[in-house]
This record gives sequence, structure tokens and C-alpha cells, in this order.
Amino acid sequence: MSETFRLEELDGKIALVTFDLPDKKVNTLGQSSLRELAGLVAKLAQRTDLRGLLFQSGKPGQFVAGADLNDLAMLAVITPEQATGALAAGHQIYNQISNLPFPTVALIDGNCLGGGTELVLSMDDRIASDASHTAIGLPETKVGLIPGWGGTQRLPRLIGLNPAIEMITSGEPANAQKAAALGLVFDAVPADRLVEEGRRRIESLQKTGEWKDRREQLRKGLGLDQDQMMFAFAVAEGFVKQKTKGQYPAPLVALKAIREGCNLPLDEGLKAEQKAVGELVGSPILGNLIAIFFMKNRLTRDPGVSDPSIQPRQIHSIGVLGTGLMGAGIATAHARSGIRTAMVDIDDDRLKDGLQRASDVVMSRIRIGRATPEDMAKMLAMLNTSTNPSVFADADLIVEAITENEDAKKEAFRKIAQVMKPEAILASNTSTISITRLAESTPHPDRFVGMHFFNPVDRMELVEVIRGEKTSDETVATVVALAKKIRKTPIVVRDCAGFLVNRVLFPYMNEAQVLLREGVSMEAIDRASTRFGMPMGPITLTDLVGLATTVYAGKVVGAAYPDRSVESPILLEMLQTSGGGKSAMRFYNAPKAKGSRPEPNPAALEIIQKHQAGGQPMDEPEITDRLFLPMLLEATRVLEEGIVREPGDVDMGLILGIGFPPFRGGILRWADTVGAQNLVDKLSKYAHLGKRFEPTESLRKLARDGGSFYPRPKQDAS
Repeated sequence: MSETFRLEELDGKIALVTFDLPDKKVNTLGQSSLRELAGLVAKLAQRTDLRGLLFQSGKPGQFVAGADLNDLAMLAVITPEQATGALAAGHQIYNQISNLPFPTVALIDGNCLGGGTELVLSMDDRIASDASHTAIGLPETKVGLIPGWGGTQRLPRLIGLNPAIEMITSGEPANAQKAAALGLVFDAVPADRLVEEGRRRIESLQKTGEWKDRREQLRKGLGLDQDQMMFAFAVAEGFVKQKTKGQYPAPLVALKAIREGCNLPLDEGLKAEQKAVGELVGSPILGNLIAIFFMKNRLTRDPGVSDPSIQPRQIHSIGVLGTGLMGAGIATAHARSGIRTAMVDIDDDRLKDGLQRASDVVMSRIRIGRATPEDMAKMLAMLNTSTNPSVFADADLIVEAITENEDAKKEAFRKIAQVMKPEAILASNTSTISITRLAESTPHPDRFVGMHFFNPVDRMELVEVIRGEKTSDETVATVVALAKKIRKTPIVVRDCAGFLVNRVLFPYMNEAQVLLREGVSMEAIDRASTRFGMPMGPITLTDLVGLATTVYAGKVVGAAYPDRSVESPILLEMLQTSGGGKSAMRFYNAPKAKGSRPEPNPAALEIIQKHQAGGQPMDEPEITDRLFLPMLLEATRVLEEGIVREPGDVDMGLILGIGFPPFRGGILRWADTVGAQNLVDKLSKYAHLGKRFEPTESLRKLARDGGSFYPRPKQDAS
């Protein structure tokens, strides 16, 4: 007999149920565990002798992570009717819990998410541990779903309409303190006092009898009048549409479920929830978002090397050379994660600027409630600065983050080699320069690696770990483990010009400049991109990256792939006219007022017009093709050349590195959605444009065979 749910009796006739899924690191609610829970609840329903029930997890620091992943995957292929049946079964179990003949209290320590949160919402009360690892939430909208086991109905009745709408549509969890303030939990206490406080809460509920009254109240509708309903949902819908741009249906479907059920009796509200879920299951967007969830999950477990015997070295201290935007960001990320960090630059003014950047990162998080002054003090205590590279002598790993100049980097490596300990790892934050070539100027090429962060470091999750020809497996595994320790997602990439993200991004940025010369307006180019789902268009992105960086990176990548790059005289003249740095010319002027659109820069327009060669009028679908087909082709080349190990690395790299629209699943999942043969047919229209629109052999093969980059999901889910 399984020991998933252990039942014991405490003094005073209080039952203690411990959820502890055998041989698993976390508790999840799958078909098997739900069946066992249903059997246990049926037995407990007969126990009129009990005064109450406490429910806890047997996994320290982990409560319930949510639904079983295998069940989650099925939601991408089942029918609405199948989904309704599964949800009804879940509702039945949770309703039985809410009808037990004694008060019930959940004791939450660690992550309580999705179905786990809906489970505790079916209980009379909740007490959370005040530990930093405790988080309670309903993240379903982030994977294209809505809470389907009562969350859209029970949460508004418990904490009120507006706070519930915010939690459900954003998918963001609440820590214990916020949960207590919302009324989601009764109190937040130290983890070792949870059982004691739970017993006390049971006795209080029995003494006052309020648990019976609360049950009756929570089974009713909210009782809002028409004006209250119209105002609340109009505001919420406007906010959600602004955030999702209409490209992610789940938050709006969640709103619909809340709106249609919150004023009804709970039983009828749950039926509205079931109906709403049916609008999402089996949809391409849901399939793409669930696939991203699995790809991300895989990366969190990926050691970065194929040999399971390779173990990463422990990194206790690091050094960072350079205190600019990237250097300071890299140093801050490590110091915030409790790793001793030394920043080095050539003078005190630069060091002062670097420290200010580090402080600004934490201060911005303090302002939004995601950090505390104590976090600032801890970060600064881990951060040391100096103009003397000798402070790197104790560092286990040193990251170079100076200007993108190969000669300057090689000279820096020679100086670092004089002070670093023999076994230390040396890494470069270069975004374009060959790691194999840079390694030639280091004493130990096997312990040299690319560690490419993205700007701004505090917000961008991706780190490209680039292995040169001589980089050892141990070095790769160590840097991958370190990136995870500082809460980043590493993707291992073989050395090539542009690595993964910049190499695949270059054709898109390059084609935008070609379109400008053909007479397409910068606004039309950016509009086609953002309507496709990109966070900003390629022209706006050029302004953000900076003219000098764009030109330099373009030359490096363009020189490596000359048969499919087109040099932009527009960018070159803009740079020559204005210079680099803060004085560099921009395509758009800054907005005149907050919230207004930026206007084209007349000086940039004059240069564009000078280099325009004319062309036929172009509609938006054609602009979209011109931007994204070259990007797709470069992604297929990356796979063909083995630069990354699988399609998921390409897609996650672009999603995390440039904000490729998640609802499309990544560039290769988008290709699967369109179909390989359809893509080959599209490309034939642009054959006159040359190699950059010529289908690759791998794409042609998929078209011939009716294949796809990813295995097609099975349609016979039961």
C-alpha cells in the first residue's frame, strides 16, 4: 500500500495528514495521488469523532508544486469534453474536503502552486511558514491555462474580487507575509511552529463555530451589483489586454470564468470554470506554452555536458573585470546570490559608478517589494572593489566584461594570468568574438569559456555558455552550475560567430536595414514585428542596443557569413555623422511626453532617403516574411552545424535572449505550425533576393518527408 498520504491522530482527536509522494523531490497532484486522496477523504467523512484535520507536506521546504507534469502535457491534445470530465472529478474531491464534518487547516511550508493552492482553498483555513521559500499562487495563466480545480471561484470569495483577479491573471505568487495581509492565510509563523499553531487554530474554530458560518458564506456568490461588476471587469480587462496585446488568451478566459461565476452559488460557479477551461485545451497557444514549460524544466536539470561522471567544481568567489553596464550587472548577480565578488576597473570613478549601478539594481527591487534593505546590506557586504587586479588572486572564476575589442581583451587576459590561481576558470562576456581564438592568449585554454550575459543583466535570464575547441567538460559543467546558482538559465553553445542568439538575430536585424533601403518605413517595419509578437521592432532595438554596437557586431557576424549578409550604408553613415556612445544618432527621437509614441528622427530620415533605391509597395504579411524567414533559416543552420544540441535550445535561447514571442513557442515551433512545405513555398517567392532566402537542406528534407523539428503530439490522449 502506498504511503502517499499518511494519517495519524494527535492528542485531542486532531487528525494530521502528511502528503509525501514516494521517490519524488516534490509533491504533485496526478491521477494516482488524487485517487488516493479521494479514498482518504471518503474515510475521513465518516469520522464524526475528530475535532479537526491538519494537512501538511512531508517534504521539507516544499508543499505542493501543482499538477503532475504528465497530466499537464495531456492538456495540449485532449478535447474540451475530456477536460470537463477531469475537472469535474477534481471539483468533486475538493468539494468533499470542504464538506468534512470538522474544521480543516492546511500547514504550508514552501511552494504551494496551482492545484496545490486550489487544494488548500477547499479547506477552512491556512497557516504558512514565514520562510523566504514559501510562495502561494495560481500560475496557470503563464502556461496558457486557467485555474481549473476551483481557483477562479474560491479565491475571489476568500480574498475579494480585485486581489483575486490580480493573482489569477498575472500568475504571480504571494509570499507568506503578503498572503496573510490578503487573508489568503490566517497567519505566517516559523516552520517549526506550524503544527502547534494549526492545533491552536482548530481549537479556536471549534470553540467559536465560525468555520460553519464561513463555509456557508463561501458557498454563496459575492453579491456584487451590476455597476460594481461592470467597473471591476472593465478595468481588469483593459489592463490584461494592455499587458498581453491580445496574444495570450488565458488571462482573458480566466476573467470570463470569474465574471460568469463569482455572483452565483459556488456549485454553479464551478461549472462556469469548467466551461471556460474548455476554450483553451487543445489550442496551439496552449501547446506552445506548455512546451516552453517543459523546455525550461529540461534546462534547469541539464548539467551542460553529456558525460554523467563530470562533476562541477564549487565556486565560492569570483572576480569581474570591468564595471560598465555589463560588468556591474554580472558582479551584482553573483553578490546578490551570496558569492564573494571582486570588481576591478582602471580608476576610482569607474568603480564608484559600478557600485552605484549595483545598488540601483537592488534599490529598484526594494521599491517594488521584491527586496529589503537587509538584502542591500548583504549584497554590498559580498562586493569588493579595487583598481588592482591582484584582488583576483583568490577568485575561483574571473569574468572579463570590458569593451568588445579583441586586442584589448587579449591584453587583459595576459595581465589576469599573472595574478589568478592556477586552477581558476577564466570567462569572457564577449557577445561576438571567437572563444577559441581568445583562448590562445590564456595560459589554460581548457579552463577558458564564454559566459555571455544579456543586457540588462538583472532582468535577462539567459546566459550563453560558449565552449571553445579546447574548453573542458568540467569547465562547462562548472559554469552551467554557477549560472543556475545565480538564478539564470544557461544554454551551452559551440563556438561560432555570433554564438546562438546574435547569430540568429543578425539576419532579422540585417533584413530590416534592407527593407529601409527598399522604401519601407521604419514604423511599418517595427509594426509588423510587434504584431508578430516581438517586444519591440528591429529599428527600435537598434536604438536600444546602440549604433556603434550594432555596426560592430554586424561586421563581425557579416564577415563570418558574407554570402547572406548585406552591409547597411544607412547605419555606417549614421555612425560616421554622429559618432558613437551617447552622442550616436538614433532612428527615433525620445517621446515628447510619457506614454506618447517616439517620432522618427529627421536627421535619420534624411540619411535613409539618400540611400533608398525604391521598390514596390509592401504589405504587412510580406514585411513579416522578410524579417522572420531569414531568422528561421539561420536557426536551421545552427542545428545543422551542431552549434546547439537540440531544437529546444534554439527556441529557449531566442525566447529568453530577445523576447521571441512565447505564444508562438519559439522560431522552430513556429516553423512547425506553419509547416515545412509551406515555408519552402514562401521562400520561393523571395528566391531573387539570394542566399539568405534559400531553403536549407534540413528544411527541404522536412518538406519532402512531411516532418517537423519537434515530434508531433499524439492525438489519442485518453
